[in-house]
Amino acid sequence: MAQFGFENDIHSILKLDMPITNAPMARWQRKASSSNASALNGLSPGKSANVSLSTTKTPNKTPGKNKKQTPSKMGCDRFIPTRNSKQMDVASFLLTKENETVDTNEQNATSENQKAMSMSLNGYNIEEAKILHLGGKPLNAPEGYQNNLKVLYSQGATPASVKKTRHISSTPDRILDAPEFRNDFYLNLLDWSSCNVLAVALHNCVYLLDASQGEITLLMKLEREEDYICSLSWTKEGSYLAIGTSDCQTQLWDVYNQKHLRSMASHTSRVASLSWNDHVLSSGSRSGHIHHHDVRVANHHIATLTGHSQEVCGLQWSPDGRYLASGGNDNMVYVWPRVQDGPANQAVHCWSEHQGAVKALAWCPWQPNILASGGGTSDRHIRIWNVNSGSCISSLDTQSQVSSLVFAPNYKELVSAHGYAHNNVVIWKYPSLTRVAELNGHEERVLSLILSPDFSTVATVAGDETIRMWKSFELDPIKKKAKERLAKSNSGVIHQSIR
Repeated sequence: MAQFGFENDIHSILKLDMPITNAPMARWQRKASSSNASALNGLSPGKSANVSLSTTKTPNKTPGKNKKQTPSKMGCDRFIPTRNSKQMDVASFLLTKENETVDTNEQNATSENQKAMSMSLNGYNIEEAKILHLGGKPLNAPEGYQNNLKVLYSQGATPASVKKTRHISSTPDRILDAPEFRNDFYLNLLDWSSCNVLAVALHNCVYLLDASQGEITLLMKLEREEDYICSLSWTKEGSYLAIGTSDCQTQLWDVYNQKHLRSMASHTSRVASLSWNDHVLSSGSRSGHIHHHDVRVANHHIATLTGHSQEVCGLQWSPDGRYLASGGNDNMVYVWPRVQDGPANQAVHCWSEHQGAVKALAWCPWQPNILASGGGTSDRHIRIWNVNSGSCISSLDTQSQVSSLVFAPNYKELVSAHGYAHNNVVIWKYPSLTRVAELNGHEERVLSLILSPDFSTVATVAGDETIRMWKSFELDPIKKKAKERLAKSNSGVIHQSIR
């Protein structure tokens, strides 16, 4: 029996389903008792008031961390992005001061001193300080993060509102060989049609490159080996190509049928520049004369412009067809009216600010009254002219020979080709003329550049006998779709008006 009694005592001791009378108090019981005691005693200044009134839940206050708790009032905003020790000290002081009674006379006497001391110590007047004021900026969400919650407040710029900068590749998209390309500053041997066909003159031959398919075709070759091509210019529709030659001829070719339509002889020296205005073809020669040709009639020569004293190496009609700009080796820039708008041989403007040959000319497509011109080695300047007022509105020293200019409408920029000493291509923001990017790669001077019909790519040709295509102006896909929709809507209106 004694053995059974001993076993019963052992079992009773090992049972855990009854309270242990002499055991220490459990952790949750200690928390509950301490929270009840603090709730009964009330709030003390500088201590937290976030006390759990329920003894059945784990309180949100961890023992041993009372010094780091954030003082606040029940029901107030709890968003505190920045908690530093200085804020906590100021908040504790302000909470303590709320319950103090201060004599009005004593407060007025010491307020100025306290304000000055507070400004020197804290950088602000502590009397006007807020308890746990919002400090610092909220962090932006990582790029690509999508939050379904509604944004009520944001101090910093969100990723969607940050302006993205486009990437401009420093390497060309394509490089083509151009053997026997004539390294002559005064000639214009490259042009790009609206049908995406690039024409280039190599000595006495003209080649066509279909930029969409990549096919290369020989269009024509001069009969005499000593003759060479001096200038090229496409019609607006891209069906016909005008070719100026060293034997004073201006030829007209049907590109799709590869047929020579006619030759127009009127100059006494090589034809170095060409430009179309509807059915009127303007040609500039080494003699300094500019001739207008009406290609529809047999007697094509309808007017002669005699302003330049040396070779006319730059010739461009404005987008609206009102003015013809010409630049020459005599460092002059002339602006001529259409034949029907005034005397054929009387210039609207004559500018002599350049100190070198003016070959580079470009009209602004979104501001038809703006003309850009570039000077040669002795000048090196890009000048922007207002044709309406006749004034030079800006000028930039590029530190290099300017051989060609073109406006890029996709990003409203100006692109310049340079010879000695940099032999590169530079993209400028218009109208500020701040440098956006440099395109380096040509080993000799860049002689001509031309923009693709979609305005996304610029083609350059240089004395190193290479043609390089730089895809530097591609539109953002969203902007591209919007532009296409606008073009379709405009074409629909045009078709309706024709019907």
